[in-house]
Amino acid sequence: MDEANVVIECRDCEFRSSFPHVGSARVALEDHESALGHDVDWQINRVDAGVERAGADAGICGGSGRVNADSPLLEWREADDES
Repeated sequence: MDEANVVIECRDCEFRSSFPHVGSARVALEDHESALGHDVDWQINRVDAGVERAGADAGICGGSGRVNADSPLLEWREADDES
């Protein structure tokens, strides 16, 4: 992922920064908000393929109508049902 994959921008001051990963952006966002009490927005331009697949498999909020009902991400439910 490139350096500008995740962009955070403060609504209350001129602070703006970009990061290659969500984790590092989240740390900077939380640091800025907690240190200054400002409200920071973020924009995620792209996620890894596995994250995208998990989102597609889950559908909207994990409700019915999933794109992939056979997703291996749902195997834990089957294991619980068998016991």
